[in-house]
Amino acid sequence: MGMAVGNKAGGGRRRRGGRRHQPMSEINVTPLVDVMLVLLIIFMVTAPLLTVGVPLDLPKTSAGGISADTKPITISVDAEGKVFLQENEIDASEVTPRLKAIAANREGEETRIFLRGDKDVPYDAIARILADISTAGFRKITLSSLPVERR
Repeated sequence: MGMAVGNKAGGGRRRRGGRRHQPMSEINVTPLVDVMLVLLIIFMVTAPLLTVGVPLDLPKTSAGGISADTKPITISVDAEGKVFLQENEIDASEVTPRLKAIAANREGEETRIFLRGDKDVPYDAIARILADISTAGFRKITLSSLPVERR
């Protein structure tokens, strides 16, 4: 009928130095997912702005957008009549030879060409470029414009 003196209910062992913490073996991926979603939104917003670098004042039409599987070739004519293939300025007489060279490298693919013309460019300049594109053998030609703002 005696009592145990000096022992706690947990037994005779005493821990020195307090509790021991085990290293955490799990990775918290929530911050990683948050950062990735922010980056995804940023790239989705900025990617369309980086497609064409020639600033033009395009005419407005009510035509819808076009979806393409392969990257199209863009030919732009600015207000001064300068011709650009993608973002590089070229002479108007170089359009047909350069497009023929591109067609030779893309055998088997039917490449779409986007023709972008400033709204202040005379129609005959656009018609000459269209004829050059057709002479080079391209049949899928799209005239680019901006959508009409509806009120």
